[in-house]
Amino acid sequence: MGADYRILAANAAYRRIYAGERNVVGQYCYAVSHGYERPCDECGESCPLAVSRATGEPHRVLHLHHTPRGEEHVDVELTPIVGASGGIEYFVERMTTVREASSLPAAAGLVGKSPAFNRMLELVRRVAPSNTAALLLGESGTGKELVAQTIHQQSAREHGPFVVVECTGLTETLFESELFGYEKGAFTGAGQRKIGLVEAASGGTLFLDELGDIPLNLQVKLLRLLETGTFRRVGGVETLRADFRLVAATHRDLKGMMARGEFRRDLYYRLSVFPIELPALRERREDIGLLADTLLARLAPGRAYTLAETTRACLAAYDFPGNIRELRNILERAMLMADGDMLLPVHLPPELAGGERAAPGDSPPGVDAVVPLDVAERRYLQWALTRHAGDRKALARRLGISERTLYRKLA
Repeated sequence: MGADYRILAANAAYRRIYAGERNVVGQYCYAVSHGYERPCDECGESCPLAVSRATGEPHRVLHLHHTPRGEEHVDVELTPIVGASGGIEYFVERMTTVREASSLPAAAGLVGKSPAFNRMLELVRRVAPSNTAALLLGESGTGKELVAQTIHQQSAREHGPFVVVECTGLTETLFESELFGYEKGAFTGAGQRKIGLVEAASGGTLFLDELGDIPLNLQVKLLRLLETGTFRRVGGVETLRADFRLVAATHRDLKGMMARGEFRRDLYYRLSVFPIELPALRERREDIGLLADTLLARLAPGRAYTLAETTRACLAAYDFPGNIRELRNILERAMLMADGDMLLPVHLPPELAGGERAAPGDSPPGVDAVVPLDVAERRYLQWALTRHAGDRKALARRLGISERTLYRKLA
């Protein structure tokens, strides 16, 4: 690739996987990959070529690329090449399709294509191949266990076990016996040796779910395990070596807990080597429709449920305090309420605004609060769409804009 963004050559693998029938040589990379008329960094995305040219170093980003199969997540790495002039004249672009996430409804794995989702996915891609501890942060229901499984599946330990430890409600005795196991006769009722979860995770990944719920007096035991890499079964004297990759998750504010003396500072810094923030569903509204279609297919694989446009508008306008878990529950309820395959607003719970519940004099949601203009416009369009029963052509005419412009704004 030249410094002017033109593709100078493409190998057979690129043409087969990404170009299809197109002749890409001589075209601009941003036009081929995204359909843009300008470079990526002028269209709201990071441009690896611009960064690599400025720094003189390789640069890697995760993008959504057009392919013969539709949009796909692609890992793009550019390496600068110094020419005869002594300056950077060419770039070698290496592209890798991201198999662990889909921008289309999928039967398994992560699904999404919003900027917030892509930022999270890029971090997952960077940490997964290493043995570094990953700390997943975010609200309940954002899919932390699924992300942890993705990290495990993309690591060198993918063929080892993935062991989940539910940290909520663990007492001191239960914590030690669950994590470290116990020897026969260690306490009343210990009739035989039990292997703990740390030992069961040997060669694989140990996932500590809701890490912030571990009582302060038990945190020192976890810290010792992580610092020394060794443990002893309850009632045992033999020191055993742990062999696992750690992924931890919590919905709690660990920094706030640390400031209040509720979470050990040394344990926090041991765990937060590579924190990954999982976005709330309201921060990735562009993915709500995609996630809804995915969940419907997963909940009822033998039945083709669809969402009415008004139903989509209702879902898009809702804030989902319970995130993806709440969306799943809402859709499961709607499936039970529907007599046919079309899910309508009337099948949704009352707390979802808009749709068929709107009275003639109702105002669009959010007008009583000061919000950013782009948020206000999005809410207004979602509300207006429900008032026109999903008729986008009629709504565009009422708004005084083209139907194409309305489609772009709704997207």
